Amino acid sequence: MTEFPALKKLSARVGSDPLLVQAAGGNTSLKQKGVMWIKASGTWLRDAGTLDIFVPVQHEALLAALARNDPACESCTDFVMADLNATGLRPSIETTVHALMPQRVVVHVHCVNTIAWAIRGDAEQRLTEKLKGFNWAFIPYARPGLPLANAIAARLRPGIDVLILGNHGLVVAAESVAEAEKLLGRVVNVLTRPVRAAVPPDLMTLGQLCLGTDYVPSSDTETHALATDGLALERGKNAVFYPDHVVFLGIGVATEIESAAPLVAIPGKGVLLRRDAKPAIEPMGRCLADVMRRIETDDPLTALDGEAIDRLVNWDAEKYRQSLDKRT
Repeated sequence: MTEFPALKKLSARVGSDPLLVQAAGGNTSLKQKGVMWIKASGTWLRDAGTLDIFVPVQHEALLAALARNDPACESCTDFVMADLNATGLRPSIETTVHALMPQRVVVHVHCVNTIAWAIRGDAEQRLTEKLKGFNWAFIPYARPGLPLANAIAARLRPGIDVLILGNHGLVVAAESVAEAEKLLGRVVNVLTRPVRAAVPPDLMTLGQLCLGTDYVPSSDTETHALATDGLALERGKNAVFYPDHVVFLGIGVATEIESAAPLVAIPGKGVLLRRDAKPAIEPMGRCLADVMRRIETDDPLTALDGEAIDRLVNWDAEKYRQSLDKRT
């Protein structure tokens, strides 16, 4: 499988870039001889070079199930090739996205710059201007799993190799890892938005606030920007704009230690984390900061509604993914 080593290297590179992937988000896949190897749910792409994080799935069987809208496509566990799955892990919650793309290599990222466009109410219109010359499609928000697969199938046309997922992220596909990486770079380049500089945190005040509590200041200056950038906090604290936010951070952003939230943004001072916070919390906090620092005051943003949030929070596949995010 000559492309597999290349896929692992690309996955590790992409997974180590916080502007593309955060924590266990994002996934990559490779189709070969009827098998689709896809990142396992709950694993981190950055570990692809050192850990076995790919799960083998029967591609044709999964496509047939998708065609009949089979509920088994929600988790895709029925299509795992157990004899080749040494880890026993489940396939990514976005396995169906990869299955629907006919290209051999698929890369799905939660690109910060893409999300900053994809959460706009006028996203499709604005992206049409940006993505001239690309074979792309805009997919209105749908919960990952079968709903997202159906939304993609409705808009997929021959030749499409770029998907912008509303309130979610970016997918690129190609016949080789090298081509997929090149396409990813081209799309990210044209979608890059201006970013406000990160304002340094007030570490002295944060340290005083932490005395006698279960909190510590974030170790990442970029994460602190969620609290020190007034516009970022104003626009991001009371809404949920993409799935991984609610899955890991809950609804909105806490601004007081008394909330007992895993992450607290102290306005104008910086971000605090609970000592027992799961590993995904800090990178997810940074993701929100990174997205919101690319948003302007008058940008027409569209948040996920209560029904969409409820479907994510109570989805078994997401509960499983969260269970794997353990402190080490």
